[in-house]
Amino acid sequence: MQITLTNAGKRFNREWIFRHFNQTFLAGNTYAITGSNGSGKSTLLQVIAGAIMQSEGKVTFHPHNTINGNVHLTEMNEESYKEIVMAAPYMELIEEMTAFEFLSFHSTFKKLSKSISEILKEVGLDKSENKQIRYFSSGMKQRLKLAQAFFSNATVLLLDEPTTNLDTEGVELYRELIKNYSSEKLVIVSSNDTKEYDFCSEIISIEKYK
Repeated sequence: MQITLTNAGKRFNREWIFRHFNQTFLAGNTYAITGSNGSGKSTLLQVIAGAIMQSEGKVTFHPHNTINGNVHLTEMNEESYKEIVMAAPYMELIEEMTAFEFLSFHSTFKKLSKSISEILKEVGLDKSENKQIRYFSSGMKQRLKLAQAFFSNATVLLLDEPTTNLDTEGVELYRELIKNYSSEKLVIVSSNDTKEYDFCSEIISIEKYK
């Protein structure tokens, strides 16, 4: 799959966050969106995800099919969203659920690539699978967000500041997840921390689109 933004821009009230953004994100490639704090990296990532609408331009989704030998592009739709998964600090978890219940609930929207018990073991939460998320530390919550992102059967992986709240061991876990479970996905990382995106093949500065 690939995602194309054509002359895309986003503004809040009268302030443009970015404008005239043109980029095709190709399947199997890795991209980093960089910029200073407050520059609009997260906003751009949310536009790519379809979580918020652009103010101008177009976002199109390229599924793995063709019509009469031509590339078939569609607007973001329900089928597109099934192929996209995202982890971000501002995304809320359902804190009344246990870790196991949360991933089970998530699996009703996007199938998981491993059993829930295996996933929780991979991210070091196996001993807390029956604990309510409200009792998790901020680092444990981030591990759970990474778990639902990396182990969803989705072809697009969007990561916004993915090591937020993680200790040194958690950062190593993130890098292992990237190494072992992202090679066949389209990966886009929004960050200004090189350890989160130094594996990316293309760096895009949001500052160029002001």
